Amino acid sequence: MTKTDEELVLLIQRGSEEPFGILMDRYTQKLMRYGKKFLSSQENIEDIVQEIFIKVYKNIKSFDVERKFSPWIYRIAHNAFVNHLRSIDKEPLLFFNFDTLLNHPIYEDPAIKEKENQEIRVLLDKGLEKLPSIYRETIILYYFEDLNYQEIADILHVPIGTVSIRLRRARLMLKEHIKYE
Repeated sequence: MTKTDEELVLLIQRGSEEPFGILMDRYTQKLMRYGKKFLSSQENIEDIVQEIFIKVYKNIKSFDVERKFSPWIYRIAHNAFVNHLRSIDKEPLLFFNFDTLLNHPIYEDPAIKEKENQEIRVLLDKGLEKLPSIYRETIILYYFEDLNYQEIADILHVPIGTVSIRLRRARLMLKEHIKYE
């Protein structure tokens, strides 16, 4: 039976080293894909992902196994990529707060959501780089990393409503970029 991330972390916290390799296998490609949306250099991405795993290993004893592991590691990754962007003097991430612009749907039909996801992925391929980084990151976490609103809110340290707003605004911006291409 496959162990959850949290079960693996508990084993690591108790002194076992092998489960860390399993976590690395599970998250390396995800973090590489995440990094590609922010950085152009494959070499930089690989280096930063290695740094992320070093930070995770050093801090794994402080992780609360009652919480989900994925938002925790993505938060570490988020910080690493943002710090790298700042260090190379690129456009800094700006944090906007548009908490009150959208309503949350109570029920999402899986078929409608899948169709919307496919349409959005096409838009993403064409216009993702044109988005301000704050919206680009939210889109990446939701559509590419399949994280839910709460997990994204935990990673970005924003209210869940902000996640919804950013996703909506990012979709609108992408549509506008594609409309004028």
